[in-house]
Amino acid sequence: MRFSLRQIEVFLCTAQLQNISLAAKQLNLSQSAASSALRELEQQFGLQLFDRVGKRLRLNENGIALRPQAQELISSAERLENSFKGQAGLGDLRIGATLTIGNYLAVPLVAQYMSDAKLRGQEAKIDLHVANTDSIAKQVLNYEMDIGLIEGEFNHPLLRSQFWREDELLIVANPEHPFAKEQALNDEQLLSLRWISREHGSGTRQAFEHALHGLLPQLDITMELEHTEAIKCAIEANLGVACLSRLAVHEALNRGSLIQLHAPHRDWRRRFYFVFHRDKAISHSLEHWLNLCQAEPSN
Repeated sequence: MRFSLRQIEVFLCTAQLQNISLAAKQLNLSQSAASSALRELEQQFGLQLFDRVGKRLRLNENGIALRPQAQELISSAERLENSFKGQAGLGDLRIGATLTIGNYLAVPLVAQYMSDAKLRGQEAKIDLHVANTDSIAKQVLNYEMDIGLIEGEFNHPLLRSQFWREDELLIVANPEHPFAKEQALNDEQLLSLRWISREHGSGTRQAFEHALHGLLPQLDITMELEHTEAIKCAIEANLGVACLSRLAVHEALNRGSLIQLHAPHRDWRRRFYFVFHRDKAISHSLEHWLNLCQAEPSN
């Protein structure tokens, strides 16, 4: 074999970080060792894998084409190593989650995964990255995350979505809101509201726009915020109303700092999905994570 697994690791890490120094640091190599490994890999096959743009290394067409096979090779090698050790290991995982999922569902799952690994005499680390749906899907696409937990579907030919669980958006308002005692709002009343919304690219924003289709051009969206907690604070300050996940507002509803407004003629249901890269194998560790997620109560 004319290449080593170390060379492939350097190739993949450099592809992710776009910088040989950062790749060397992550792999616990000297910069010269990492540079030599990458240079030798290219020279052995007479193939350039990156375009050099200043200090950044960007995958060219050759590198993009070979990256999925290289990733699968490393994943297979890791599974083989676990087999040699006589263990179906629970190893490290990189999990991407949207804000609602990351803030209200993911942390107990992380704790359970790490506890399960410890019971097997192993140490496992979970890198949990929380961002909006667009950002998480793109990180999965670039092999920066092993799996994404997202709100709504994300369509891309290289990504595969799998249904996880149901969710529901609620219209929430300050208890002193003029419509607080209304049993059901009609479309005219929905149009009269001042809305506080998540940013474009978030799954909550996508579901909000789907629920209010036909009204969007006329809606008064007075504020866009990237964080659910900031939106709840703005509602409590009576700056407007918002559509947020039941997961995010149930405690505020219970203590009475927010109330729910009802518009039952609109569909406020949505779904959470797992998203994977189509070329990435499902490892034993990732399968265990999926089983934990599926066992999580839906309500």
